Amino acid sequence: MLRNEGDRLTRVVVCSPREEYFSVADLEGHNFIQPPDRDLAIRQHDGLKSILRDFGTEVVDIPELAQHPNSVFTRDTALCTPFGYIRLRLGLDTRRGEERWMSDALESIGEPCAGEIKVPGTVEGGDVILVGSVAFLGRSIRTNDEGVAQLSSLLRGMGYEVRTISLPESILHLDKVLMAAGPTRMLSCSDSIPKESLKGFEVIEVSCEGRSTANIICLGNNQVIVDRSNSTVLTRLEEHGLSIYAIDLSEFAKGAGGPNCLIMPVERK
Repeated sequence: MLRNEGDRLTRVVVCSPREEYFSVADLEGHNFIQPPDRDLAIRQHDGLKSILRDFGTEVVDIPELAQHPNSVFTRDTALCTPFGYIRLRLGLDTRRGEERWMSDALESIGEPCAGEIKVPGTVEGGDVILVGSVAFLGRSIRTNDEGVAQLSSLLRGMGYEVRTISLPESILHLDKVLMAAGPTRMLSCSDSIPKESLKGFEVIEVSCEGRSTANIICLGNNQVIVDRSNSTVLTRLEEHGLSIYAIDLSEFAKGAGGPNCLIMPVERK
């Protein structure tokens, strides 16, 4: 069951890079900045899994989807809720097909399907953050108006208050500029998120310029995983008393991903 992204993370689905992540012929088509280094990327991903397991999180590691280098970024393919998972519909054409792949994986571990986004709607998981009774939903270059409408209807039916935030084209996903840092605490890029959208939450504000991003993993219990290059955020979170696992994920930044992109959070308690 996942209702609050600030609660203790107990189960995730990940996809270790083995072959597909390193077989990108069309960098632009798959939204890669540059080719990743194979050995380093594998070590970095293994390091992330080690932190998760040491924290007590069950890590379900599924094989890459053939001809889908972005399948390592499991976050985008579905949304887990207390009522089951919602199958999303990815906004990047080259990623279509990952939705069914993730559905099969989630159902194999006992997660029922609670709905799906249908054509012409698109929603990617990086644009959705569930925090208690509030669902933050980003309207972005990957999540369109029809997708926002469909997902909002599904989430309201589950009892969520939906707060939609429109993002400029320069911001790929909502989790680049907003993420839970605890059950009632949000990490927010002050220059991108309207303050009124965060009513009722304690807010840690940062200025997101250069490598600064809100893309973190909240483990719960005041502990978070942050990319080591994200120095401004590291400092701000430490100032607010959080314990930090700083990890090098440079080879996933080459695929335009951060820590949160690499996990499908299934259960939090």
